[in-house]
Amino acid sequence: MMQRSCLYRGSVMHRRLRPTMHRFRYRAFWLLLDLDELPALVSRLRLFSHNRFNLFALYDSDHGDGSATPLRAQIERSLGQAGIDLAGGPIRLFCMPRTLGYSFNPLSLYFCYRDSGQLAAIVYQVHNTFGERHAYVAAVDNGAVSIRHDCNKTFYVSPFMSMNQAYHFRLTRPHRHFALGINASEGGDAMLSACLAASRQALSDRSLLRSFLGIPLVTAKVILAIHWEAARLWLKGIRIRERPKPSANGITIAVGSPEQRTNLHAH
Repeated sequence: MMQRSCLYRGSVMHRRLRPTMHRFRYRAFWLLLDLDELPALVSRLRLFSHNRFNLFALYDSDHGDGSATPLRAQIERSLGQAGIDLAGGPIRLFCMPRTLGYSFNPLSLYFCYRDSGQLAAIVYQVHNTFGERHAYVAAVDNGAVSIRHDCNKTFYVSPFMSMNQAYHFRLTRPHRHFALGINASEGGDAMLSACLAASRQALSDRSLLRSFLGIPLVTAKVILAIHWEAARLWLKGIRIRERPKPSANGITIAVGSPEQRTNLHAH
C-alpha cells in the first residue's frame, strides 16, 4: 500500500497592509502525516517518533485540545459539530514537527477524507503565542478546483490585529505542490495577506536530515521570528489590542459556497 504521509519544503510570506505596510518571509518545512500510518512510520524511520523524544516527533498534546484523547477521535468530534461524518476515512495532519523537543505551529491543517478518497472537510487549527488554540471547521465542495472558505475571526492571534475581522482561506489539495493563502479583512478593507507555498518530497530519514541541516530548529525559528516581527511592529507605533477570553467551545464553523457565506456563524 502506497504511503500517504510525506514531507513538504517551501516558504511562508506575511504582508500587513494597514495601518502600516509590513512584510516578512521565512523558509520552513512541514510533514503531512496520515494519522493511521503513524505506527508504520515510527517503525520505519529512525529520526521520527510519536509521543517520544527524537530529532523530529509528533506529540498528540501539541495538537487538538491537548488532551489524552486520540487526535482522530478529537477531529471526528469536531467534524460532527459541523454535521460531517467521514465513516472511518483517513485524516492527514499538515504541521511542523516537534524538533529536538520544541514545537509551535501558528497554523496546522487536518485534511479529512471519506473512505472513497473524496476530501470531505478541512480543519484549520490556529495556535497563538499565549498557549491557546482554536479550530475553524469547513466542509469541502469536492467539485471545486480550488478550495475556498470564509469565516469571521473568533480567536485572538496577533496583539496588533482587531477581532472585528473576517478570514478568507484559499488553498489547493496537497499533491506534488501545495499552496495556501489567507487574507484578513475588516469592514471590506484588506488588512493582511499570508501565503504558503511548498513542494512534496518523500518522507525518509534522508529527507528529514536534509531538512534539519538546511532549515535547523525550524519551530524555534518560527516563534523567534514572530516575536521579532512583533517588536518591529511595536517600534512602528502599532498599538496593542486587548486580548479577550477564548471561546469556551474552541470551534468555529467556516463556510465555502456563496449561499453559505450569507450565514456565517460561530459555535
